[in-house]
Amino acid sequence: MALPASRCKVFFAAVAGTAFCLAFLWPGMPILPVVTFLMLFYGLLSLIGVRDVKSSAAETALLLMGVLYIPLLLSHLALLRGLPHGTRWIFLMLLIVMSGDTGAFYVGSAIGKRKLYPAVSPNKSVEGMLGGLAGSLAGAFFARAVFFPGLTPADCVATALLVGLAGQLGDLFESLLKRSFGVKDSGTLFPGHGGMLDRLDSILFAAPTLYIYASNIY
Repeated sequence: MALPASRCKVFFAAVAGTAFCLAFLWPGMPILPVVTFLMLFYGLLSLIGVRDVKSSAAETALLLMGVLYIPLLLSHLALLRGLPHGTRWIFLMLLIVMSGDTGAFYVGSAIGKRKLYPAVSPNKSVEGMLGGLAGSLAGAFFARAVFFPGLTPADCVATALLVGLAGQLGDLFESLLKRSFGVKDSGTLFPGHGGMLDRLDSILFAAPTLYIYASNIY
């Protein structure tokens, strides 16, 4: 029995996202032809079984967002791992993000008054954002002292600010998506903390940022 066109599109999006990740993991795989083929095939698939022409653009954009948002951004973890000192870069990123989250929470809870972006995330404050960047700086210098002595003080400041800001942007972006869909959390996998995406939202933006820095500037 043939699957409905809408379910075929969802299935394709899942397969395409997986293929996208494998393209990054497979050394020598030309990523651009893979993406181009997936786009051409999805364009053909979108023309099959159209139910409402006016909603087709929104449906297509939503599915493509699912293909690109997590697979494309998260695949940069594999690219980071493939760099010299790849494991250190990944642990540096995690320290910057986690210490930034901790700093933002405690500073925002203690002295946060000015709202950062109330339409998207009512509880976040400017003070919390600055506290998060201070926490990210502390995390970067801790990494330098403990396991990544090759980082210069300038590297610590640059990665902390760039990755810290990217992580906060990723958190805000996921909050925007959740608010758009009218949900508080992306799932219930972690009771009290939401779903897997709620744990990865900052890393999705932080990993590509650190990869660009590590591969082009460091």
